[in-house]
Amino acid sequence: MQRIIGVLALLAIMYGMLYAVNPKAFNHSNQQDVLSQQAFYGILTLGIGVVIITGGIDLSMGSVIGFAGMLFGALVKNGMGPIAAMLIVLLAGILIGLIHGLFITQMRLQPFLVTLCGMFIYRGLARIIGNGSTIGLETLAKTNPSSQKQLDWLRQILVGKDIEGNLNFPSQLIVLLIVFAVLGLVLHFSIYGRYWYAIGHNELAARYAGIQTKRQKISVYIICSFLSALGGILSMCYYGSANPENTGVTLELYAITGAVLGGCSLRGGEGTVIGMVLGGAVLPLLKNLINFSASKEWVRNLIPNMDAVIPVIIGLTLLLGTLIDETLRRRSQTRKE
Repeated sequence: MQRIIGVLALLAIMYGMLYAVNPKAFNHSNQQDVLSQQAFYGILTLGIGVVIITGGIDLSMGSVIGFAGMLFGALVKNGMGPIAAMLIVLLAGILIGLIHGLFITQMRLQPFLVTLCGMFIYRGLARIIGNGSTIGLETLAKTNPSSQKQLDWLRQILVGKDIEGNLNFPSQLIVLLIVFAVLGLVLHFSIYGRYWYAIGHNELAARYAGIQTKRQKISVYIICSFLSALGGILSMCYYGSANPENTGVTLELYAITGAVLGGCSLRGGEGTVIGMVLGGAVLPLLKNLINFSASKEWVRNLIPNMDAVIPVIIGLTLLLGTLIDETLRRRSQTRKE
């Protein structure tokens, strides 16, 4: 509860700073864009959050997003209907998660190593699929004219953008709410959620208690990769294109940072869905704050390249979240003693 209150306070402070920097940041267009980004990051944070709760990690998320976006584009480009292509991409995400889970549980490999290898493999597959070039929605409409209506409909439903790419409504919020509700029920109101927390606290004890730890760990990696594949489709629809080099790059770090800020312990066994969503909302707002700060002349004089500052701030934010997590953990242990 302390972490949730802390993240809420942080978001309130950042919104206050954003208004102080430039009140125009609260115009309808910008706030819709921020909400869309917060919803997108929230979905990814929920995906990696359930893995972290079990004591695991997934470094391949960004590459899976890039691979999924390129695969979706390639399938539509070659004549497949967008809805059918979306289903195949989501199934590919499930398969990727299953492979990760099997390597980790059956081969007893470290999650860090398995997903690190996956990070390189899926990025390479994205490059092979796209042959090093960007796939755009406009190109898909030209090469597969019959897909135009479905693409427009899918884009409107998933991200709220019309045929010209104008954002009419942040539909990704609805997608986030659906994912939030499903994972919230599973994590906080089902026996499977209790299993995941138990595995994160002490996997050996959970196994002795009769929990099928391997099966449960496989399931969270499937969830994570499924949501990563969904993220690839959302990214393609939102930005109108997918690039094998850039799409999804470093998003796994953003998701991990959001999960940690939201109360997930990297040691496992802790975290809530509401905390993950709130934690995932921090970085998009932070990036928006930095962008509007760059409009100030004194800021440009002090820091000419504001984009270069973003990775520094993300790193410091993750470090701060880790320090807070460790401090709260030690206080909790002291009280128990």
